[in-house]
Amino acid sequence: MAEKLFGTDGLRGIANTYPLNVDFCVHLGNILGQHFCTAKRRIAIARDTRISGTMLFSALAAGLTAQGIDVLDLGVIPTPLCTTLTPELDVDMSIMITASHNPYQDNGIKLINSAGDKFSDKDTTKVEALLQTPYSPQYDAQKIGQIIELDCGLDDYYDAVNALADADSLHGLKIALDSANGAFADILPYVFKYFGAEVISLADSPNGYNINENCGSQHTEILCQTVIENKCDIGIAVDGDGDRIIICDETGQRLNGDQIIAFLAKYMQAHNLLKGNAVVSTIYSNMGLGKYIRSLGLEHYASAVGERYVIEKMREVNSNLGGEESGHMVLSDYSRTGDAMLAAIVVCRGIKESGKKVSESFPVFTPFPTEAHNLRFADKATIDKILENQQVKLCIEQVKNRLNGHGSLIIRKSGTEPVIRLKIEDEDAAIAAREAILLLDCLNKYA
Repeated sequence: MAEKLFGTDGLRGIANTYPLNVDFCVHLGNILGQHFCTAKRRIAIARDTRISGTMLFSALAAGLTAQGIDVLDLGVIPTPLCTTLTPELDVDMSIMITASHNPYQDNGIKLINSAGDKFSDKDTTKVEALLQTPYSPQYDAQKIGQIIELDCGLDDYYDAVNALADADSLHGLKIALDSANGAFADILPYVFKYFGAEVISLADSPNGYNINENCGSQHTEILCQTVIENKCDIGIAVDGDGDRIIICDETGQRLNGDQIIAFLAKYMQAHNLLKGNAVVSTIYSNMGLGKYIRSLGLEHYASAVGERYVIEKMREVNSNLGGEESGHMVLSDYSRTGDAMLAAIVVCRGIKESGKKVSESFPVFTPFPTEAHNLRFADKATIDKILENQQVKLCIEQVKNRLNGHGSLIIRKSGTEPVIRLKIEDEDAAIAAREAILLLDCLNKYA
């Protein structure tokens, strides 16, 4: 069986160690060039602001050009811009070099097909199998690709942004923006100033090492404090590659992705913008979200965890709105993937039109009491051993049976880290807490 390298959102690891090292990336470039770039013989590569981005780009580009593939260098751009540009670039595929919300030491590789969609499970399984098959690359001295620096297509991106709001439409709003020292650092403040907002810009000076460092969607403490101290109307944080958004209200209260999905659903329904009468989130979203969506007379669908599964379900049910509790927001009329900036514009537009404070509009729904825990272990093999243990399986099944009808249990392996994610919800907080303690004791006992 091939080694599992790609998780729900690509390949992740510590830069300059396997598999995020030069040798592996040259090999991956060879594989992609020989097996996935056979029509156009062109591939686009973008990256976020990590110091290791240029190293990994160079290695991938070396492997690809050695197979006669031309590489379009898109430079530093957000993931949503990379996916949106891809269908227009006349390429076989694109690569986004990023570890999203992770610290600078990490990096990752997201594979994107010619339509701008993340690689399917079938395609990533094929890549993994090829990487682990004995392989002697064939080189042709007459077929060598070149690296072509390309304008990153910001004008087209701004056209999509302009479809969401008019110039000066956010005039009167004072907004604190946290760009995570990432790919949106130049773009995010510019766009919100264009729309007339008064902007306090945070984490907008990337140096290769400070991406997501005490900032961004995972670390909103400074953002929330800035909002309070400067009497801002709202705080908005994105992550390093720009596909996640988290907001806080004028009191500094942090609001997660489920609340943003609910707000977007209500706003889009009121403006006749919602398609399919449906909204998609993942099984990891709070049960209160589904209850609220249904109270609007809409259908709520739950996908597997992972943005690409959200998108697949959206297409299946003809919806143009989906997202994750973690902050991925997909507005498919404007972007092919989660786009923090587009979601932020719609939220701010909704707040401005309502005339209400953010704290008067959020929380949109009352979440079910939740016990959420991330259990970190030495490696993924340890996690596999725990989850295959018969006593652990029995304990999980017993908890599910006791919660049936009024609560839920989600337990899963992280796609990118040696972590077991555990989430228990129930309408009764005491029940959720009791079941979490029982299951945590069981998991730790058999570690």
